[in-house]
Amino acid sequence: MITTRFYLDCRAVRPGAPAPLRLVLTKNGVRAFIPLNVSLLPTQWDISRQMIIGHPRKQQLNSQIAECKLNADGIIYRLQSDGELLNMRACDIKKRVMAELYPSDSKPDLTFLSRYNEFVSSHSAGTQRVYRNTLHRLQAFTRKQNLGGLRFEDITVAWLRRFDAFLAQTSPSRNARNIHFRNIRAIFNDTITDGLISCYPFRKFKITPESTRKRALTLDQLREVLNAQGMEPFEQQALDCFKLIFFLCGINVVDLCRLRKIVDGRIEYSRAKTHRLYSIKVEPEAMAIIAQYWGSDYLLSYLDDYANYRSFYASVCRGLAPIGYQLGMRISTYWARHSWATIAASLDIPKETIAAALGHGGNSVTDIYIDFDRRKIDEANRRVIDYVLYGKQ
Repeated sequence: MITTRFYLDCRAVRPGAPAPLRLVLTKNGVRAFIPLNVSLLPTQWDISRQMIIGHPRKQQLNSQIAECKLNADGIIYRLQSDGELLNMRACDIKKRVMAELYPSDSKPDLTFLSRYNEFVSSHSAGTQRVYRNTLHRLQAFTRKQNLGGLRFEDITVAWLRRFDAFLAQTSPSRNARNIHFRNIRAIFNDTITDGLISCYPFRKFKITPESTRKRALTLDQLREVLNAQGMEPFEQQALDCFKLIFFLCGINVVDLCRLRKIVDGRIEYSRAKTHRLYSIKVEPEAMAIIAQYWGSDYLLSYLDDYANYRSFYASVCRGLAPIGYQLGMRISTYWARHSWATIAASLDIPKETIAAALGHGGNSVTDIYIDFDRRKIDEANRRVIDYVLYGKQ
């Protein structure tokens, strides 16, 4: 038996973000997804009534998807009447339906740019910012052509190599260029998942990372930074932020700024980068700094004084510059994170504990079902702090 129904596919988007609406074709428990080129907020989809609600174009879109389903059901009925359906898999039926719903001569809108914009719109503001940077470089590269008319088939291995050479003129860093290629690859992967294309130049164009210089201070350098004296107020705030990051297992600035409260002597937060939950014990050294910067809406006052965490981060980097100058290097908050990990490793703390403390846990079934022992992280952090500040091992 073949069934069709609509499905708002929120699996690969952040909570509350627009998600693609798909027509799900099911045969013998196996599903295949047919794209409808419609994206909705979860609040704009009534799953029980299978209808779009609360959307400014709901009437038009409901008619559009209803017609698509009616045509798909008609194609399936014809395949059944012709005796073809029995030996067809769900994916085979999907291909036949899509071939008739979206014949190649009726898809002039399936361009790389249209899919790029659709994909980016379903992600967070921070991710959109990264993808916009890639879009600007693509626009600069294709200025003599029309980026809007660029099709997936036009993006070959040779095209990617030319784009790489173009990027290298202003961005010699391989890792910086790789960001753009990973973004382009994500668009290809998403479009292939929707069954709209088969070309994939990244089978032969490999995105290879380049080793980066270490951003960890030696023990003596770290102690010199932590004990720095006689600074301007904004420099002192930057140093306090650096210390706090170190005392909280190298927490990222964005997560530090968005902390809400201390619960049972711990900070608990969802990491902005991975959306996973983390819990870190607040040691007395960290609490002494937090007490100086109580915030109104957040635990710390950083976002009370700055428009967003980026402007605060820029201020911290400026404040750390004079300290770094004394060491002959440019330091940032990342140095606190990397230094914590390096010191922990020097104390023979297991890599698994260090990774868990830094928020590098994976998403495997094992990681989901095994709640990493907080005590191990707490003990590791205490050992690192004691060693750096008091010379205890």
